[in-house]
Amino acid sequence: MVLKNAARSRGHLVHSHAHEEGIPGTVNLQAAVPAEDPNDPLQWRLFFYVEFAFAVALLILAFIFVEETSYDRRVLAAPSTPPNEPEKERAHEIEKGTEPADLIVPPRKSFLETLSLRGRVDSDVPFFTTMILVPQSLWVITTFGINVRLIGLSALSFSYTFPILITSPPYNWTVTNTGLFALAAVVGYGLAVPFTSSSDRLAAFFTKRNNGIREAEMRLGVMVIPMIVGPAGIVLYGLTAERGLHWICFFIGGAMNYWAAYFYFSFTLAYAVDSYYANTSEMLIAMNIGKQIISFGFGLKVLTWVLESGYGVVMSGIFAGVLLANNLVLLIFIVWGKRIRIFLSQTWLARFHFRSIREVTTH
Repeated sequence: MVLKNAARSRGHLVHSHAHEEGIPGTVNLQAAVPAEDPNDPLQWRLFFYVEFAFAVALLILAFIFVEETSYDRRVLAAPSTPPNEPEKERAHEIEKGTEPADLIVPPRKSFLETLSLRGRVDSDVPFFTTMILVPQSLWVITTFGINVRLIGLSALSFSYTFPILITSPPYNWTVTNTGLFALAAVVGYGLAVPFTSSSDRLAAFFTKRNNGIREAEMRLGVMVIPMIVGPAGIVLYGLTAERGLHWICFFIGGAMNYWAAYFYFSFTLAYAVDSYYANTSEMLIAMNIGKQIISFGFGLKVLTWVLESGYGVVMSGIFAGVLLANNLVLLIFIVWGKRIRIFLSQTWLARFHFRSIREVTTH
């Protein structure tokens, strides 16, 4: 019976690798929507068709509405010559607001010009230079790959196993009700949203006590409680599946994991940007590449591992252990994060990435 339901449930969520992250919580709610109807000749293929249609629509909308933001500012910049006395006086008048400034603004393109496939190519951008070896960036990669739903360990374990469990004894839910597990994401993320500004508030508090000097590690304190809550949620989910506990425990465990994941995928990225804000573009590229690799690695054999070793061993033991190990890295950065950044600034890695800095990203 389990194998039969497992084969059937693959049609529900096998499409998860094709998702992009999107807005946190939006794609997540599609994770457990059943895709198979016995009377539907398309069956599970329908989800692929729908996802492909949305992807094409998103590409068209981005092509039409997202404007080009790459401008050669060096061409428009004024020559760097020492100012004479009249220029200094005019600068003071501009600062006081008594004289308008002569700003050089790039000419705005027409709508049809923005649709052109031909554009400026910036040969100075290092395409293959990423920040995967930087500890803070590596932590962002592992955190996104493990925590965020539909691109990592937690989501695939929930999405692949819940339809199997809930449609089998002792629960015996119908296939069409397996999508209700999305309520766990709604509750988890909903309870975490009010804490969105908590890391900024904590960082501002410590900055004030530090004579106005901001350190990147000051925001990490708000993640201590989620560090434990997330793995505890997976443990609860795995034990519920292993021992056949009440179905509400599935939702509680999932909501706990999603609540904690919101903190980690929001604030680890903010911490990494604070640490290396001049290389933000490189770091984002590395993050997107790395998280997909982790997602593929953990999601490839989820059902096989569960069927061979059991839910308790795989989910409550292995998956929760991996998540806890990643979360405990928080303590390393809280205590030694500044020392790590100082040490790396004196190594070949800092000199290597220094060459890729073009413009500092402000935030």
